[in-house]
Amino acid sequence: MPRVQKIEDLIESAAAEARREEFPVDEPVYERVERDPQRPILFAGLLDAPVCILARDLGRDEVAAGQPLIGAGGRLVRTGIVAAWPSKANVGEPPRLEDALDHALLTNTVPFKPPGNKAYAESVRARFRPFVVSLLADFWRGGQVITLGTEAFRWFEPYAEGGRFDESAGTDARFDATFACRLPVSATGKGDPPFKTVVVRPLPHPSPLNRRWYSKFSGMLARRLEEVKRQVAESADPA
Repeated sequence: MPRVQKIEDLIESAAAEARREEFPVDEPVYERVERDPQRPILFAGLLDAPVCILARDLGRDEVAAGQPLIGAGGRLVRTGIVAAWPSKANVGEPPRLEDALDHALLTNTVPFKPPGNKAYAESVRARFRPFVVSLLADFWRGGQVITLGTEAFRWFEPYAEGGRFDESAGTDARFDATFACRLPVSATGKGDPPFKTVVVRPLPHPSPLNRRWYSKFSGMLARRLEEVKRQVAESADPA
């Protein structure tokens, strides 16, 4: 995909791809909140945030709000982000979940809501993969990614060394491991690096239906965010 110069152009390009050929979208959910089902909800947060949270796809609450990660699981994630970066301006007040957008980029493997909350087919992910890659490689200036759930984690596998993750990716050990991935950067000019390296830190999905991990998720997220903060601090320290 040719490089676009503005994030607004990237969103328009994703919308044009959605219009090019039909694919499953939960149109009634969009219609109830008067949103265009062919208009992508690509991200929320800051493009210079230190961490990106990548989930699978949008839910009903996300479509209504026009933002990723704002349903039950998303609120758990936002609560963890706010706790990791508490607001000095609101000391003594209840945390505001929208403050999470000051510290993280929130996005999904596909910027649309599938019917019935079922995972999109790989063919649909492949169609919209270039736009998510461009978001992360060309526009987002951070390098630490936390993935939520298996599908979001496996989305990065083509960018791992050798095109696949190591054996730990298939075990619970992945929740303590990191995975370096190289995302292709759109061509910009002679001498520009062809790849951007990001560090992927997988977590289970924070859905309340995920009985095995839900009660542990907040602690796991807090640990991952502390890892991110340490890594960012170490990278910024010239010593």
